[in-house]
Amino acid sequence: MSQTEVNNESQSLKVKVQAFGRFLSAMVMPNIGAFIAWGFITALFIPTGWLPNETLSTLVGPMITYLLPLLIGYSGGKIVAGERGGVVGAIATSGVIIGTSIPMFMGAMIAGPIGGYAIKKFDEAIHGKIKSGFEMLINNFSSGLIGMTLALLFFKVIGPVVELLNTALGNAVKALVEMNLLPLTSLIVEPAKILFLNNAINHGVFSPLGIQQSTEVGKSLFFLIEANPGPGLGILVAYMLFGKGMAKESAPGAAIIHFFGGIHEIYFPYVLMQPLLIIAVILGGMTGVFTNVLLNGGLIAPASPGSVFAVLAMTPKGGFIATMTSIILAALVSGFVAMIILKKTATGKDLDEARENMKSMKNKPSVARSKDLSANISKIVVACDAGMGSSAMGASLLRKKVKNAGLDISVTNLAINNLTEDIDIVITHKDLTPRAEKKVTNPVHMSLDNFMDGKFYDSLVDELKNKVSTSTSDKTEEAPSKEAGDNTILIKDGIVLGLPSISKEEAIKKIGMQMAEMGYVKDTYYEYMLERESKSTTFIGNNVAIPHGTLEGKASVLRTGIVINQYPEGVDFGDGNKAYLLIGIAGKNDEHVDIISNIADAIEEEETVELLSKTKDKEEIYSRFSS
Repeated sequence: MSQTEVNNESQSLKVKVQAFGRFLSAMVMPNIGAFIAWGFITALFIPTGWLPNETLSTLVGPMITYLLPLLIGYSGGKIVAGERGGVVGAIATSGVIIGTSIPMFMGAMIAGPIGGYAIKKFDEAIHGKIKSGFEMLINNFSSGLIGMTLALLFFKVIGPVVELLNTALGNAVKALVEMNLLPLTSLIVEPAKILFLNNAINHGVFSPLGIQQSTEVGKSLFFLIEANPGPGLGILVAYMLFGKGMAKESAPGAAIIHFFGGIHEIYFPYVLMQPLLIIAVILGGMTGVFTNVLLNGGLIAPASPGSVFAVLAMTPKGGFIATMTSIILAALVSGFVAMIILKKTATGKDLDEARENMKSMKNKPSVARSKDLSANISKIVVACDAGMGSSAMGASLLRKKVKNAGLDISVTNLAINNLTEDIDIVITHKDLTPRAEKKVTNPVHMSLDNFMDGKFYDSLVDELKNKVSTSTSDKTEEAPSKEAGDNTILIKDGIVLGLPSISKEEAIKKIGMQMAEMGYVKDTYYEYMLERESKSTTFIGNNVAIPHGTLEGKASVLRTGIVINQYPEGVDFGDGNKAYLLIGIAGKNDEHVDIISNIADAIEEEETVELLSKTKDKEEIYSRFSS
């Protein structure tokens, strides 16, 4: 096997590990607020808490036994199969909760995704085979029956097995603690964090273990194994003293963001630029864990984000000395070792030079971009593993530069798992780019080494300004060739007035078939429209619905087109929402953007929609939506 093949295989394995870790943490992270709520209630009201209260402390048990596992199970199912998957995942999780005698976090992380997978496969098997009008009946009964079956299975069979595994894992961890070997976990944890597996490790592994231990003894040191900000602080302080060039200049700001903001990802590039520093963070991590073992330290619940403020907020009464000592000693050891390494190895290397060296060491240069930029950029997303910390900082920096440049471009941040195909540019750390490229293929993918790299964003903004300038010039020259009023996306034959009220599903199918007859989409496109509606309503307010297909349905779009159906008596979209105008949209590329804008303007006023819902003149609707 060639070196290139080895590198590709290694990269593929890393992407798979990151994806699996992200999947685990994605079940926990949306529910961190619930964990924190439980943590505060526990810290305040249990007999050894700050404000002991026998009545209020009765909340602790049911929340940890039922609420938190059910939330995890629902999230796991939803990741796999949307809201229906979430419901079935929660039902399956109830079986594993009731069938065991301990809080079932591990069971919930198994039951939830299995529930989502089961309903997803069922939906795929019956797709397009249900007669119109029976969709809701089949959906409700299928989720109920599949959920019931899984709940019984987990109650009688899988739950007890998971409990045995959970007990065995707990005994193994207890043995490590008794032999004072728990600090050895840092040999795995600290390098994995640098590969952006920090959230997966913390929330996918240590949070379930920590919650289990916390229910038994009132706190857990598992919450401080990954979240301890000490090792990262030591690295950044070492760069402040012995770094060179841009690394030295940027380290103070990074230290503040890391320690007080809890965004640990910001120090990862500083370790990557000098790989020997992994020794420093490992020794710092070991020191923190050993200190907590020695002083019986720990937190009540997960500290998220891992800032010193969040850590102290989750520290139990009487535990502040242990917590702060573990942070300080971890920082001192990590910083001292890092200073020695930097002093011995750094011969005037700057941050940019070090990045280039890291690229050559990996035999795989950082991908600048996946393809050329177009002139029609309207949406940029900065993405990271969790979509909260480092990407939020990067998006904030880029957003200001885009605004100052006078560009009308949206800049936001997301988790990689939440990326969608309608984004124009996706910016990720180079170690996360392969995952982002696997998630979405349409956007331009751009890689960076540091989410706070101002030069990268300056270069991107300059390029976007040039693209917009060139595009505007080209359009000015070409404008005379387009006749005023030329509009092939919305035509009068696509407007149907005075339709009798029918069910939502029938109305969506009708408009989909109408679009097919006009050559905008394939005959089966309405199935994607119904699928999209089953996931979330396309009723947008002001008595208007805009049915459209799923992302998968884009392949069935032949050309851009819009049709409008008027229902004077309305179509019931549920929850008291009635649509008098249904606007079917088939979008190919960006050709329909101007019409979408016109639609938004036309339906902004409810009085206008009321008028259009009663008119008998196609010309009135046509002029409103195409002018």
